[in-house]
Amino acid sequence: MFHFTKEEFLSRQQETCRRMIADGLDGLILFRQESMYYLTGYDTSGYSMFQAGFINADGKTALLTRSADQIQSSLTSIFEEIRIWRDGEDADPGKALREMLVDLGCKGKKLGVEYHAYGLTGQRSKMVDKALEPFVSLVDASDLVRVQRLVKSDAELEYIRHAGTLCDAIFKVSCDLAVPGVWVKSIYGAMMKTILDGGGDPSASRWPMGAGEYALFGRYHTGDEMIKDQDQIVFEPAASYRHYHACSMYNIVTGKPHQKQIEMNLACAEALDSCQDALRPGRSVGEIFNLHESIFKTFGYEKASLAACGYTVGATYPPTWMDWPMFWAGNEQEIEKGMVFFLHMILFDNESGLSMCMGETSIVLDNGPPEKVNHVPRELIVN
Repeated sequence: MFHFTKEEFLSRQQETCRRMIADGLDGLILFRQESMYYLTGYDTSGYSMFQAGFINADGKTALLTRSADQIQSSLTSIFEEIRIWRDGEDADPGKALREMLVDLGCKGKKLGVEYHAYGLTGQRSKMVDKALEPFVSLVDASDLVRVQRLVKSDAELEYIRHAGTLCDAIFKVSCDLAVPGVWVKSIYGAMMKTILDGGGDPSASRWPMGAGEYALFGRYHTGDEMIKDQDQIVFEPAASYRHYHACSMYNIVTGKPHQKQIEMNLACAEALDSCQDALRPGRSVGEIFNLHESIFKTFGYEKASLAACGYTVGATYPPTWMDWPMFWAGNEQEIEKGMVFFLHMILFDNESGLSMCMGETSIVLDNGPPEKVNHVPRELIVN
């Protein structure tokens, strides 16, 4: 049930230990499901409840989880030890975590904590601090494994490429189905079926999709719209394979396009091509954002553009496939070979009620422009 070799997992763990030692840490408490999947293979949605992984500077690993995940954790992970905290009115998983760490020789040690984790709510974070602070020193180490995960291995890149192939397949489905008289959510269903039929997974977030005025929404919304004879439909789907994502973004227009939509499409195409060409090792994420901003300003669309134009992608769990760093002003994260980014050029023109978007996922190469793993046309899509 492992999606990587044990040797690759152990190599990742060794690098995590090296980073911990460099930061003066004796161990790391893992709350991000992505980190546990990356380091051990552990695959679950159980992080919605309290669970914690642990790795010390010597490479010893352990997991504290619930009984519902006891079998799944043993079959999908290489955690050396798995402990269970019991559900109940008086359950105290913080105390159970302390007992596990005491048994692992952590008393008086300096431990990093992944505080930035969707499963670690504010209430749970307070519980952890209260249980652990009397006997260990805790520091925020939310970025330690996150930064390590940025550069993908060859095996990870193959999963990204597979996700890209699925992304191209669902693009074709949407183009075939987005015609007047069709409900947007029915297209969503057909696209999702294509991913699952292709061996993929549901993506880590619901897709932003909408027609008419809802084409200016940047997030999923409840309800549905029937496509009109003269309409605009925005699609921002992602395909996932072994939790690795490839994303795309585009508009489909029905009827006769508005002249402004044609101009907005040209601006998005130039911005995406220019930003992709600049996506090379040694440059910063913030530089790419500045280029995106300057192109939209040249076209006169700075008021319709957004404060971010993409982010890194990889293996992520709900509620989002977005990962850091994001392309926004001043982000100094250096781009390296093997990083994977989703660049999206978005124009939401509230005055005219028109939208235009264009985005693809790419792998950064040694030199030259990146490898695009999925593809959207540069010309306006009209059905």
